[in-house]
Amino acid sequence: MPRRIDVLFVVYDGIQALDLTGPFEVLHGANEVADTHRPEGVRYALRVASLDGDTVTTESGLQLATVPLGNVGRSPHTLVVPGGFGAQEAARSTELVAAVRRLGESAERVVTVCSGSFVAAAAGLLDGHRVTTHWARAEQLAARHPSVQVDAEPIYVVDDRVWSSAGVTAGIDLALALVEHDHDGEVAQIVARWLVMFLRRPGGQSQFATAVWRDRAELAPVRAAQDAIDADPGADHRVSLLAQRVGMSERHFTRRFTEEVGASPARYVASVRIEAARRLLETTSDTVEAIARRCGFGTDETMRRTFTRRLGVSPDQYRRRFRHRPPSPITPPPTRSTA
Repeated sequence: MPRRIDVLFVVYDGIQALDLTGPFEVLHGANEVADTHRPEGVRYALRVASLDGDTVTTESGLQLATVPLGNVGRSPHTLVVPGGFGAQEAARSTELVAAVRRLGESAERVVTVCSGSFVAAAAGLLDGHRVTTHWARAEQLAARHPSVQVDAEPIYVVDDRVWSSAGVTAGIDLALALVEHDHDGEVAQIVARWLVMFLRRPGGQSQFATAVWRDRAELAPVRAAQDAIDADPGADHRVSLLAQRVGMSERHFTRRFTEEVGASPARYVASVRIEAARRLLETTSDTVEAIARRCGFGTDETMRRTFTRRLGVSPDQYRRRFRHRPPSPITPPPTRSTA
């Protein structure tokens, strides 16, 4: 007899539709593959529930039928909490958070997709665990829930019974990992091929993140240093020189810069240089060596090491994925002769 795994998706108004439908389709696809390749293997019983069982409207306006959480009965094996713009409000719903806590405490697995982590964290299900979430929400999650170890880099994280993913399509990556864990690599690979997906996506989510700069520093000397770094990423921005330019001691400058900007001067310089190099890789055909010199890395090898360490991919790999190519010219249709 196939082993049944009950999977419950807890949803609310304002979820990102793909946070739900992506993992749902992966698990449904695994059932279809197992029917052919693993008759005695796992089958997923999939349900979608909301607090009152009403129709839920996603952030894009798609409407979804649900069952009431009160009618769920025993806790599922796997509890999945998708994210979306409505996650912040959902995390403030006393009733919803209490229901998620009740179901999650007795579930064998708790899975969060994107900002669904805010709801699970509000329920106390992520305390003491290492998790990831959408790169644009990671700092907020860490600040709001200091007992949660937030890592903004991975596509997904597995920490004991807590599984978490980055934003939107990363939920599909996580669901494929669930299938590989519950079945084996062959079943997961077949599902991935049908979805035209990597079974294991190379690199982390930093490669997809655009620059999210903090507000400009209020202290004029620190703001002037920021402006100088942004204006010419390839210049000599050693901390001692930056401090000298703005008339501060190196120690005082480093302390105030870190307080005002939220990153040390060296880390800020590195971030600006990476972002400048990314733009050039996306928009020009300049060699990696030329871009490395222009952006202050010195050598192409230094830039490669930095990209691999910070983004999880090499500059060449990044360019192949994100290079902006001009659209092909549209050839007008031939004019009909009126003769």
